[in-house]
Amino acid sequence: MSSMRVGLGNKLAYGFGSVAFGVKNNGFDYFLLFFYSQVMGVSASLVSTALAIALVFDAISDPLIGFFSDNTRTRWGRRHPYMYSAAVPVTLCYFFLWNPPGQLSGDELFPFLVAISVLVRTLITVYEIPSSALVAEMTDDYDERTSLLSYRFFFGWSGGTIMATVATLVLLVPTAEISDGMFNIAGYQQMGFVAAGFIFVAIMVSALGTHRLIPNLKAPPPKRELSIRTIYREIFDTLATRSFAALFLSAMCGAVATGMVASLAYLLYTFLWGFTAQQIGYISASVVISAVLALLISPVISKTLGKKRGAIAVGILAFTVNPAPIVLRLFDLMPENGDPILFPLYLGIIVVDVALIIVYQTLGSSMIADLVEDAEVRTNKRSEGVFFASVTFIRKTTQGIGVVAAGLLLTYSEFPEGVTPDQVPVSVVHDLATIYVPVVILLWSLMILCISMYQVDRTKHEENLQTLGRG
Repeated sequence: MSSMRVGLGNKLAYGFGSVAFGVKNNGFDYFLLFFYSQVMGVSASLVSTALAIALVFDAISDPLIGFFSDNTRTRWGRRHPYMYSAAVPVTLCYFFLWNPPGQLSGDELFPFLVAISVLVRTLITVYEIPSSALVAEMTDDYDERTSLLSYRFFFGWSGGTIMATVATLVLLVPTAEISDGMFNIAGYQQMGFVAAGFIFVAIMVSALGTHRLIPNLKAPPPKRELSIRTIYREIFDTLATRSFAALFLSAMCGAVATGMVASLAYLLYTFLWGFTAQQIGYISASVVISAVLALLISPVISKTLGKKRGAIAVGILAFTVNPAPIVLRLFDLMPENGDPILFPLYLGIIVVDVALIIVYQTLGSSMIADLVEDAEVRTNKRSEGVFFASVTFIRKTTQGIGVVAAGLLLTYSEFPEGVTPDQVPVSVVHDLATIYVPVVILLWSLMILCISMYQVDRTKHEENLQTLGRG
């Protein structure tokens, strides 16, 4: 453990590892449902059921992986054995996710989809939780942790975005037999190969790049007999604090809002703003610019405002900017669709807003890292893996609730299905926007309210380090 600054090479190695999680998330969030339901012919309800079953396994595996990672004793430390062991299996499973057995078709693929989804999600967790938990071991400095995590979020957001851009512009393209590239099975197979390669490289670069830090990382606790009951009791005792509850509830509200916003984004781009597919592609690619801005801004916010105050300030700003264009459109204060100024104006707003959202997420994750010493003072145990596993799990599960909520908004606003923008009355689109804005503002407000209950500020963190003899 060190209070000193972490070298740039170590920051890059640690951060680059999140490309694996970003690529996996992007595939599951944006392509999986369409591929298996529309291209492979599996019932959409069965695809959703398969993903729900995978989430049940997440509920069991995530905290256990975090706990075992905290208590592993090897010559390679607590984290790296998991990172190395996950590399090849998750790479192969992610490849086969997009290359299902050729002898199966339609709903016959359901058992395969359940099995491969569970494997991919569990194996990526075997890597991601120990890898992300390294931040609390690489440094105990309050601001340096934010700097480290800013690299993590930069590579995570950028990696997923770049993979999606490669998929849509290079791989999922029309052929002589297929007019719409989104139905190009060979393109998905190639995407599986390329994405799996990205995942393998990211994991290995991060594991090898941080390997030399192992002697300086925290030693595991003494070996002892453990039962499932003991494990879950210790997990509960570790997490049972007001500050963790604040981050847990905040992450839950934020993930529901994020799932809703992501699910309705393309629909609003098309029906409310009249953007073309190319313009939507530019919006997606602009995430890389936002990630760069967040990489630069996050450490500054941490040093000047502190993590909690910074997260609240950035959160209020971000979640005011996000719905502002829609509110202005409802009051006829935005340029009309087709106006040359509309797209660059909207794109600029989105770049700034997404950057602020990434800053907020970076500060939130850094606040999780500071709970490690707070819990160590109470329990005399270090539980980095448990903390990161718990918040990772709630984000994965509640984001799915956001997708369901988006569907309810469409139903409530009586938005028609299978139609083009010219077939939908403006009043219907405005009805959807009128419902959408207050719902997301409410969720984001609850998120910020919850995070305001977090109690570990810079002073408290330094007190914890003094108590542990590391101040």
